Amino acid sequence: MKITKYIYWQDNGMWLGYFEEYPDYITQGKTLEELKENLLDIYKELTSGRIPAVRKTAELQIS
Repeated sequence: MKITKYIYWQDNGMWLGYFEEYPDYITQGKTLEELKENLLDIYKELTSGRIPAVRKTAELQIS
């Protein structure tokens, strides 16, 4: 099982969120549980290879 971080907030009665690794791909839900389900769905799509040019974040060590 993989664990990944996501950012979420509530705005105008909706829950919004995105994965730290994929900040350009925001999803929403009427409830926090629905948001989590939608996040799982979008994660599967983003990591499937079916979406071209998926943007990601990464860290680079500079010495």
